[in-house]
Amino acid sequence: MYRVAILTASDKGAAGLREDVSGAVAKEMMEQAGYQVIIQKILPDEQMQLAETMRKICDENLADLILTTGGTGFAPRDCTPEATLEIAQKQVPGLSEAMRAYSMQITPRAMLSRGVSVIRAQTLIVNLPGSPKGVKENLSCILPALRHGLDILTNHTRECASQEEKA
Repeated sequence: MYRVAILTASDKGAAGLREDVSGAVAKEMMEQAGYQVIIQKILPDEQMQLAETMRKICDENLADLILTTGGTGFAPRDCTPEATLEIAQKQVPGLSEAMRAYSMQITPRAMLSRGVSVIRAQTLIVNLPGSPKGVKENLSCILPALRHGLDILTNHTRECASQEEKA
């Protein structure tokens, strides 16, 4: 069972002025898919604090997957992608590209998402939008491939080719 940390970037949420509905949607979806949510936090839109929290989770091997919600738009304080890239060791553009492509079929505003996906140590980090609807759409897009990616990242399997591909 893979361990998941969910970090919501929201000044109002961190101040207790807004309920974290997006984080709750992510938690519910991940638990239904068989993942163990071990950390769920709301942080202010502060690049240094977001980066340090993610770095600690990765470097101390506290989670196999970090999902962030919020802070991926054009607002002046949106800084989740920058915090994520600051600690990245490898980029995983396919996940973010797939999420945007899928969401573009639903709303043209999906092209405004600046979310990124990266790896640090043996932890995958995926930036999700801040809206509950966006979280649901984006997670439903990547969930079918996520477990296989985590299997490879965490050395639970070394074989990528399916039996059909080998024949």
